[in-house]
Amino acid sequence: VSEVSLGDDKFTFVEECRHPRSCTLLLQGPNGHTIAQIKDAVRDGLRAVKNAIEDRAVVPGAGAFELAAAMHLREVVARSTRGRPKLGVQAFAEALLVIPKTLAANSGFDVQDTILSLTDAREDSGGELAVGLDCSSGEPMIP
Repeated sequence: VSEVSLGDDKFTFVEECRHPRSCTLLLQGPNGHTIAQIKDAVRDGLRAVKNAIEDRAVVPGAGAFELAAAMHLREVVARSTRGRPKLGVQAFAEALLVIPKTLAANSGFDVQDTILSLTDAREDSGGELAVGLDCSSGEPMIP
């Protein structure tokens, strides 16, 4: 246990507890607006972790969800759809690929080669694995 002065405020720190049940985050910033932004970001992050724990599920990142949804729309939904609605399904499937395409372009990789390698990797898994883009290497990965 220690008492620390930060500016005009004094804080008591209790550290290295054996069985902690809670914690306090001390956020500092140059002005009130920055502190409010930091608080919102921390709150959003903690809420995301809480939801993942409660739901026991996570939506995979790295463009994996969008790739899987686009492939499902093209391979299952579009094939069973007739007439003009089929064009809408195909257009929406293509629009979903904007996320992995943007990740590839922003990471400096060839967009078409990247989408093809992601699609091939997902097909190789039998459509069972979530396959996303490793933005460091440009290779498919399981997020």
